[in-house]
Amino acid sequence: MLTLAKRNDVALRFSTVEEINAAYAFTDLQSFLDIYYEGAAVLRTERDFYDLAWAYLQRAAADGVRRTEIFFDPQTHTDRGIPFDVVISGLHRAVEEASDLGVSAALILSFLRHLSPEAAMRTLEDGLRHRMKIIGVGLDSSETGRPPSLFTGVFARARDEGLHVVAHAGEEGPPEYIREALDLLHAERIDHGVRIDEDPALLDRVVKERIPLTMCPLSNLKLQVVQKLAQHNLKRLFDAGAVVTINSDDPAYFGGYIVDNYVAAATALGLTEENVASIARSSIEASFAGEKEKAAWLEEIPQATR
Repeated sequence: MLTLAKRNDVALRFSTVEEINAAYAFTDLQSFLDIYYEGAAVLRTERDFYDLAWAYLQRAAADGVRRTEIFFDPQTHTDRGIPFDVVISGLHRAVEEASDLGVSAALILSFLRHLSPEAAMRTLEDGLRHRMKIIGVGLDSSETGRPPSLFTGVFARARDEGLHVVAHAGEEGPPEYIREALDLLHAERIDHGVRIDEDPALLDRVVKERIPLTMCPLSNLKLQVVQKLAQHNLKRLFDAGAVVTINSDDPAYFGGYIVDNYVAAATALGLTEENVASIARSSIEASFAGEKEKAAWLEEIPQATR
């Protein structure tokens, strides 16, 4: 943030990394989003978006990541006058070069749910001009009072275009939002989904249908979805037979890249080595990568746990 602010002559209320870190004291999703949008203001050029994505990919490679499906929110930037093409071109260039790091990377275009469905449709139209640069669409931002049902039309259009579909649901919103994401948006994965066990029938459904839950333990802790990581339901859902995966979520803000999330979850929840290996296998199987790639990565997991 500080480097790009200096490069682009953007005034910040922070002058040191320590001041920025001190501001990362979130009480809920909205308090995070406020500073997230403030920080995004330093991103102006294609080079900025490339540098941001490349820095993340280097960190992911250092953590042993083989596949990353990166969410990006173009509306965060287009709404402040940055052209869509600038955003996606910088991100995609880094994604194309990720193989140099031994990482397979792809982009998922996410719609900001606090904005209108019409704005989401315009964003999708922009995305379709770059169809080969994205693998799917998602839904994120403030969940409270913004059910998936509002976005049925734009997700139907995305599916018609052959894009994968995922959605944040059941993080702050109720289990019903998970059901809407499945029934109305036809989501292939549920992002977060921590409130699913409030609805036993819904949990039974995702277990039977093998619908992956992409859970982010340290994000949930930082946003006070749970007060202590030991209270997180990831292990309970895993034991119930759900397809649980461990992921990072805005890792620079929430203090946890992928290995941090694995270690913290394993420590707090008493995950065994086999539990961790099973979750890692699920993450690969739930990805949108090709079957040949998946098979090669799955071969690595037993070796890594010996």
